[in-house]
Amino acid sequence: MLPHVLPMTCAILDDEPLALDLLADYCAQVPGLELKGQFDDALAGLAFLQDNPVDVVFLDIHMPRLTGVQLAQLLPQPGPRIIFTTAYDQYAVRSYELNAVDYLLKPIAFERFMQAVQKARQQLAAAAPAPAAATAPAALAPEAHPTAPDAMFVKNEHRLQRVAFDDILYIEGMKEYLMIYTATGKVLTLQSFRRVEEVLPPERFARIHKSYLVALSRIEHVERGKVQVAGRLLPIGDTYRESFANLIKAYNLL
Repeated sequence: MLPHVLPMTCAILDDEPLALDLLADYCAQVPGLELKGQFDDALAGLAFLQDNPVDVVFLDIHMPRLTGVQLAQLLPQPGPRIIFTTAYDQYAVRSYELNAVDYLLKPIAFERFMQAVQKARQQLAAAAPAPAAATAPAALAPEAHPTAPDAMFVKNEHRLQRVAFDDILYIEGMKEYLMIYTATGKVLTLQSFRRVEEVLPPERFARIHKSYLVALSRIEHVERGKVQVAGRLLPIGDTYRESFANLIKAYNLL
């Protein structure tokens, strides 16, 4: 094993034999990554994981009897790091609600697989207790809390693009599409406001109109039923006027 490589154990759950074999082959090529089990049946994989904890699970979302999302919610807590694998990109937002390490869209290239493994390894290293804390009484150990996501992934053309919450200025609805305006540019995605609102931190973003959602920290001023963000005046809809006014008061501690 290469020096300074954090060893990790993993399992693979995928009902497609070719995908299962490919991921197993990828695992064999990664220093320090030990494959403990591979399953083409979700229930069999779940039973194994309940009795055999691993660090990382490569989990196919679209499986019969039990989806990957349902399985992830049934795993013991604190559970393994989850890396979702699927041919269906519409599950990307849901995967990040579950604090997944990564979301790999099939067909999976080895380079992309390695990026996901490295992210999992970094998270495990960050969560590992400091050497001095190893001898401390268990009752004094700090409680571990999952890190809240700081970004979302949206479909943009033929790829999933990461959009950091800190970069978002506002989002404009355009029929079945959304235009996400960020500090560095625009991202057009086939997505609904409802799905995006499920992911965005509610204390940082607000729906002000049927066609607009804004980052509270990016509001420059509010005037006569409109808000200005990045130099653009956006209307406040009648449906959202009262709730937005209350939110602004709370946000500014007025």
